[in-house]
Amino acid sequence: MFKDFNHCESLYWVFTQLCNDQCDHCYNLSGPQGERISEEECLAIIDNLPNEIDRLILSGGEPLADKKKLYLILDRLQERYRGKTQIMLQTNGDLLTEEILDILIEKGVTRFDIASIDRYHKNAGSRLILLAELFESRGVNGDDKDPLIDKENYLAKNKLSWGYWGSTDDMWLGGNWARGRALQKNIWKEDPNHNFCSILSGGKGFLGGTELPQEISIQLWRINPCCPGTKFPMGDARKEKVVEVMNRVSKSKIFQKINEGDPLSMGESIGITAAQAKTRTNELQNICLWCDEFFEKHYNMETLQTK
Repeated sequence: MFKDFNHCESLYWVFTQLCNDQCDHCYNLSGPQGERISEEECLAIIDNLPNEIDRLILSGGEPLADKKKLYLILDRLQERYRGKTQIMLQTNGDLLTEEILDILIEKGVTRFDIASIDRYHKNAGSRLILLAELFESRGVNGDDKDPLIDKENYLAKNKLSWGYWGSTDDMWLGGNWARGRALQKNIWKEDPNHNFCSILSGGKGFLGGTELPQEISIQLWRINPCCPGTKFPMGDARKEKVVEVMNRVSKSKIFQKINEGDPLSMGESIGITAAQAKTRTNELQNICLWCDEFFEKHYNMETLQTK
C-alpha cells in the first residue's frame, strides 16, 4: 500500500458534466444541463491535488463543451507540474477541430481517448475516420487504439498518442454502473457477478499495493475510490487536500477491502459477512448498488464509523 499519498500514479477528474450529447447510458447525467463547478473551484481543486501525479485524465461530460474552463485547467496544471504529469483527455470527439487540437497539444495534452465509438452516442463513431486523419495530420500516434490500462504501458512515453473505445453490453455499461441515466432509464445490465471494483477505474488499487496502477477519481469535487463513485464521497477536493483524505480512509478496514477489489468483504470488520453481502448483491442485481446501500445504511463516510 502507498505510504506517501502525495504521489499518485493516476487521477481521473471529471471537471464538468456539461456535454453536447445526452446519452441514455450516461452514468453521471451529463448533458446540455449537466452539473458544473466554477473556475475558482477548479483552481482550488488543482491546489489540493497531490504534489506528484504520474497521469491525470481529464473527462466529463464533454471537456470541449466547457472549453474555456478546460484551457484554464490545462494552464494551471502546467504551472504546477511543469510537464512532469502526463495529461490525458477523454472526449467524444464531436467538437474537436484542427485549431482546438493544436491548442490542446500546445497546452500539454499528450494522450487523446475518443470515448464515443458505440451505439449510445449521437454520432456513434461516424467521425472516426475524420478524427484519425486529423490526428495523423498533427503527428499524433494511433498505434495503440485501446485505453492505456496495463501498468507497464499506461505511461507510455510516446510524445503524442490517441485511441478509441466505447460502451458495450459487457463493459462500461454492462454489469458495471447502476448509475445516472442508465439507472433512470432501466437499461443497465443486471449482473450481480460482475465485480467492477476489481478492475482499473474500480476501487482496486486506489490506495496502492496491487498490480494495477493506483488510481483515484474526482467527480467534479467529490473524491472517490472508483469511477462510478461511492454513495457519499470520501472528501471534498475544493476544501481538503487529497493526500489528507487518502491518509484518513487508508486506516479504515472498509476501504482496505475496497483497495483489494473485494467489496463483498468490506463490512466484515463491522459484523456484515461476505455471505450476507453476496445475498444482498444478488437481490439488488448489482455490486455497486450493494456498495451504495452499505454506505447509506451501515457506515458513515464522514465519521468513518458504523451507523
